Amino acid sequence: MCGIIGYVGNQEVAPIIVDCLKKLEYRGYDSAGLTVLNGKIETYKTVGKIKELEKILPKDLKGNIGIGHTRWATHGVPSTINSHPHNSGDISVVHNGIIENYLPIKERLQQEGYDFVSDTDTEVIAHLLHSKLYGSVDSKSKISSFIEALRSTLKEIEGSYAITTVCSSEPGMMLAARKDSPLIIGIGDNEYYAASDVTAFLSHTKDVVFVDDLNLVMIRPEGAEFFDLDGNVLKKEKTTIDWDIEAAEKAGYEHFMLKEIHEQATSVHDTFSGKLSELDGSVNLEELKMSNEEIRNIERIEIIACGTSLNAGLVGKYLFENVAGIHTDVDIGSEFRYSNPIMDENTLSIAITQSGETADTLAAIRSCRSYDCNTIAITNVVGSSITRDANSVIYTRAGPEIGVAATKTFTAQLVTLYLLAIRFARARGMIDVNEAKDLLVNLKRVPGQIQTILNHRDTIRECAEMFAKERDYFFVGRHLNYPIALEGALKLKEISYIHAEGFAGGELKHGPLALIDDGTPVVAIATKGHVYEKILSNIKEIKAREARVIAVANEDDREIEKYVDWVLRVPATNELLSPLLSTVVLQLLAYYTALARGCSIDKPKNLAKSVTVE
Repeated sequence: MCGIIGYVGNQEVAPIIVDCLKKLEYRGYDSAGLTVLNGKIETYKTVGKIKELEKILPKDLKGNIGIGHTRWATHGVPSTINSHPHNSGDISVVHNGIIENYLPIKERLQQEGYDFVSDTDTEVIAHLLHSKLYGSVDSKSKISSFIEALRSTLKEIEGSYAITTVCSSEPGMMLAARKDSPLIIGIGDNEYYAASDVTAFLSHTKDVVFVDDLNLVMIRPEGAEFFDLDGNVLKKEKTTIDWDIEAAEKAGYEHFMLKEIHEQATSVHDTFSGKLSELDGSVNLEELKMSNEEIRNIERIEIIACGTSLNAGLVGKYLFENVAGIHTDVDIGSEFRYSNPIMDENTLSIAITQSGETADTLAAIRSCRSYDCNTIAITNVVGSSITRDANSVIYTRAGPEIGVAATKTFTAQLVTLYLLAIRFARARGMIDVNEAKDLLVNLKRVPGQIQTILNHRDTIRECAEMFAKERDYFFVGRHLNYPIALEGALKLKEISYIHAEGFAGGELKHGPLALIDDGTPVVAIATKGHVYEKILSNIKEIKAREARVIAVANEDDREIEKYVDWVLRVPATNELLSPLLSTVVLQLLAYYTALARGCSIDKPKNLAKSVTVE
C-alpha cells in the first residue's frame, strides 16, 4: 500500500511532490522520501511522517522533475536507509510491489561490484538499471539509452511493480512502468504526473491515462509516450475524472468497505509476501523474536482479542492445536483483564488488534508481563501502542482500512496466524516438509482464488437482495468454519442492522433450533473437509424446520444442491485454508444486504473503527 508520485513540468517540483505525498497518507506508511533532478539527483528521505521529510528539505531545493514515495515496509524494517528513493550512480528509483527474484539478481550484482546499502528488494532495480545503462559499476559511458535500459531491466525482474525513475544523464525525462501495481498518468498544462493513486494529483488535474500491465511510459514536458516491453508505441485514451477527493480515494467504489473487500486479493498476498518458501516448507518471520528452543518450550498459547480480531483468534486456536500441537485458549480482552489466568514462562500470549490501540487488548497484554511470559502482537498499524508492549510484533501489512467493518484486516490476521502455526509446527516437528509445502503452495493460490470469488459477486448480490428484508439471520459452521460463522453474523449485524447469530453446528439441538422456523434464512458454511457430512446433517435438521438455507460450498460440490435453497461457491483449497475464501463470500453478502437496505455502510451507527476506551 505504498504511495508513489512523479512530476515533470515547469514548476518547482519539491513542493508539488510533498503536496501529492500528503494526499497519499491515508494509504499508510512508515517513511517518506523524494528525489529532485536538477543537473544531478538530490535525494532526501527519512523514517516517520511527511512532516519529518519537510524538515530536512533545503529551502533552495530547485528542479522541475522529481519522484517521491511513502513506504510501508515489506522487505527490511522501517528505517531511513530502507526508505525510497533508492539510487545507483546517477539513477534514482521509487517502486511499489514485490520483486520476487531479487536475491539472485542482488548476488550477481554484488559480484559485479555494486554496493547494496539497504535490505529492500527495490534497490535491485536501481543497480540493475544502472548496469543495463552503463555496463558496469564504474563506467561513465552509456551502452544503451535510458528507456532501453529500463525495458531490459523489466524483462529480467519477476514480481509486481509500479516504478518511476529519473537519471541525471537524461535530464529532461522521467520513466515509469507498471506490472500488477496501479499506476496512473495525470495530464496537466505542460506538466505530467505519475502516481499510484489518482488522489495524489487530483487537485492539480483530472485528466488521466490509466497505465496497463507491462506498459512503459516516457514522460517529458512536451508529452508522454507509451510503449510495450518490445518497444512498440501504444495509443492511449485520456479519461477525465469527475470524482471528488473522497470518491477518488474510493477508487470508483461506492463505499470504502467494498473497495477494501476487493483489495484482499492484494492484501493477502502482501501479508505473506517474502515470508514463505514452498521449496523447503519454511516460514521466515524475522519479526518473531523467539528461538526454535523457545517455540518447543511453549506449553500453552493464550490469544487475547476483541470483536473481529477475536474471531480471527478462534481460527488461530484450531490452527495452533491442529497444526502445531499446542493447547490454545482464546479470551476476550475485556474479560481477560478481570480474570485470574493460570500463566507462566511457558505460556505464549498473542494479542490481535487491527489498530494496535484497542484499550481492553492493550490492558490485557500489559497484565501478561507479571507472568513473565513471551508476548506477540499482531497488528496493522506501525508504531501503535501495542508495538511497545509486546516482545515481538508482526504487522499484517493490509494497508489502511477506512470502513468501520473490518474486512481485509481480518483476512490478513488469518494469514498471519497461518504463518505462525506453520512456523511453530516446523520448529516442533509436528508436520514434515511435504505437509508444510502443500500448505504454503495452496496459501500462495489464495489471492487468485479470492479474485475468482470477486469476479462472481453478482450471484452473491442477488442472494443478498432476496433476503435483505428479513428480521433474523443465522449462521452455522463446524470446526474451522465455526469462527467464520461468528464473523459472518458479526459483519451482517454491524452494517445491515439485522439481528444475526452464529452457532457451531453441533449446538443447534441445544437451543438455537427453537429460533428457526418457516422462511428463516440460515447460512451454512459447508466447504469440503472432515466435518462435511456433519454439516450436511445440520442442514437437513434446519430444512426440516422449513428454513431457507444458503450454503457456502466448493465450486465442484453438486451434492449440496439437493439440500439447500441457494449455493454461494468458493474455489477448492486445502481444508485448513478454506476460511479465507468463505470469509470473502460472507463479507460480500453482508455488504450487499446493507446496500439493499440503504444502510450507512462505512460508518454504521454507534460503532467506531478503533475502540480506544474501555
